[in-house]
Amino acid sequence: MEILIKENGNKGFAMAREDEKRAGMMTYSIAGNALIIIDYTEVDPAYNGKGVGKQMLDKIVEMAREKNIKIIPLCPFAASVFKKSDEIKDVLKS
Repeated sequence: MEILIKENGNKGFAMAREDEKRAGMMTYSIAGNALIIIDYTEVDPAYNGKGVGKQMLDKIVEMAREKNIKIIPLCPFAASVFKKSDEIKDVLKS
């Protein structure tokens, strides 16, 4: 599974691809130099239960650490992962 991150203006997304097929997408809004808001997660039904959403979130968390920015997870999926995963709470906006 390949996870790509792209940004355009004040929007960004992580896209999961496998064999040139889109497996999922997680979108975020850039709310300043030090903050992003994850607002939507979508996984193709063919990839449900395969950890695609978590892989996209992990890639965004990695990017947030590199850029020293915080995350507000408005998306219900991302919020639930943050609640369960202590190892990523360092990038959570308090």
